[in-house]
Amino acid sequence: MCGIVGFTNNVGNADEVLGKMMDRIRHRGPDAEGRYIDDNIALGHRRLSIIDISSSGDQPIFNEDNSLVIIFNGEIYNYMEIREKLVASGHSFRTNTDTEVLIHGYEEYGVKLLEMLRGMFSFVIWDKNKKELFGARDFFGIKPLYYANMNGTLMFGSEIKSFLEHPAFVKELNTSALENYLTFQYSPTSETFFKNVYKLPPAHYFIFKDGRFEAKRYWDVHFNADDCPKLDDWVNMISDTFHNSVEAHKIADVEVGSFLSSGVDSSYVAAIADVDKTFTVGFGSDEKYNEIGWAKNFSKAIGKENTSKVISPEEYWDSLSMIQYHMDEPLADPSAVALYFVCNIASDKLKVVLSGEGADEIFGGYNVYSDPDGTFYDKLPRTLKRGIGKVASKLPAKRGINFFVRKGKDVEERFIGNAYMFTPEDRKALLKIQTDAPDPVQITRPFYKNVKNKDDVTKMQYLDLHMWMAGDILLKADKMSMANSLELRVPFLDKEVMALAEKIPTRFRVTHDKGTDETKYITKYAMRLAAKKDTPEQTAKTAAKKKLGFPVPIRVWLKEDKYYELVKSYFESESSEKFFNTAPLLRLLDEHRAGKADNSRKIWTVFIFLVWYKVYFENNGKY
Repeated sequence: MCGIVGFTNNVGNADEVLGKMMDRIRHRGPDAEGRYIDDNIALGHRRLSIIDISSSGDQPIFNEDNSLVIIFNGEIYNYMEIREKLVASGHSFRTNTDTEVLIHGYEEYGVKLLEMLRGMFSFVIWDKNKKELFGARDFFGIKPLYYANMNGTLMFGSEIKSFLEHPAFVKELNTSALENYLTFQYSPTSETFFKNVYKLPPAHYFIFKDGRFEAKRYWDVHFNADDCPKLDDWVNMISDTFHNSVEAHKIADVEVGSFLSSGVDSSYVAAIADVDKTFTVGFGSDEKYNEIGWAKNFSKAIGKENTSKVISPEEYWDSLSMIQYHMDEPLADPSAVALYFVCNIASDKLKVVLSGEGADEIFGGYNVYSDPDGTFYDKLPRTLKRGIGKVASKLPAKRGINFFVRKGKDVEERFIGNAYMFTPEDRKALLKIQTDAPDPVQITRPFYKNVKNKDDVTKMQYLDLHMWMAGDILLKADKMSMANSLELRVPFLDKEVMALAEKIPTRFRVTHDKGTDETKYITKYAMRLAAKKDTPEQTAKTAAKKKLGFPVPIRVWLKEDKYYELVKSYFESESSEKFFNTAPLLRLLDEHRAGKADNSRKIWTVFIFLVWYKVYFENNGKY
């Protein structure tokens, strides 16, 4: 695991500029650094040694005649299989790294190499002869890759903050991203919060030649249910495939550990991975916010050592500026801070951890997926439900009323992912500025179009796989782990696991049949049964336990004087007044404090943006 930076070279002090850019991402690779510079390109690499930990694994790495040079961030779990084919085809290797497999593989197979890979990756390859740059990002977007084409220079790398050191970089806030963020809680498009800086989308590659940048998709998810296998068959296939994925994800020349919450996903990983150490964090002693006791008992049951930490409110709030610095873009997911701390305690003991991200999106695990067609009301005619919904939308917002409003809309109208903070109308009223941000439905429409003939559960999964997972779940996983020089691996997000999950019928992903004890598990139904089959009794209990996932008590803290006043000071600041109308912000805060409404997530969304803005635009990228 590493960090990469680079730019097309048209500066006189390329070595100095590249060095400063590499220093910005030293946390991604504190073990070694390497660089390649010629008249056309500058490539930099920071290394966290995991495979072939000797100096022979240092990057950049070249092909046999040095005409191709690569910098790579990630892990290729099937690299030995590909290497054998390349050796048989006549390629000579200087190292035992997966990086060198990529460069020879590209030499041999071109873009088709991407279809052969199993792993997480972002990499770029410079072809000296063609004067052509090739780059790619993994299937799910586990590893990031950003780029900016400014003032005749293409910059690219693992983190946007490295671009701040380049003389061609122009730092300007992208206000459209701000408006989108107020609804989604993350930046939902390929644009970022920095104007003219972009994310290469997951499962895409790019070619840059003669000043032209062109990106193309090379892989996608295709849900096509196979109704032939019975439930028990699916359970067995999930078991076999996931065991294989976990074994592949354990490949390393260093010790591997595992994160552990009380949910079935991380418990399943920890139980079958047979690692020696697990790691957990929590808040206070309230079981609503603290899973440490459960995790210690579970670890004891599977014979493993658990390391835990109780995060104090002071630690949490004091870390926010640093967290947003590492995040590059504001992310209003409160669990990102908890993830930082669990990465921190793990990094004291090892370099690699396994985690349970992706299971919900792949196997149908979110509670909202159990909503479609789950009640008698859903059987009513669509026109009747839409009429009732329109009437209900005119009434004051309450939980019961909101049910009818939601049910009066098609899934494409009401579901944009697991977070829906401010409606387009609310965010317009909140913002003092005008932007050209599209309506949320315009952003989600292309994804829904790809699954227009599928059921609602499949539509929501597909959307979350392409937006929520990459924009929120994997963003915080990469940035919080690498902030601690820790490699985080996600065995659920494996190409082979996905290929199996694509075929599982919806009724075995989300079930509404509660006729027997077995079918009480509504979401991730078949996967839960696989976990129950594979692991000790303690894990079987986990399959029925409500998932918490490092929950954060921000709704409680925002009612306390200390944190209420802190947030209020941000809402009344000059920076806030540049973008927001102060009165509605303070109203959200005061109503929450008085217990009139739970506005905690809306408050947090605006507050985190202001924390991020202070770091990058008032403190020039320092915290």
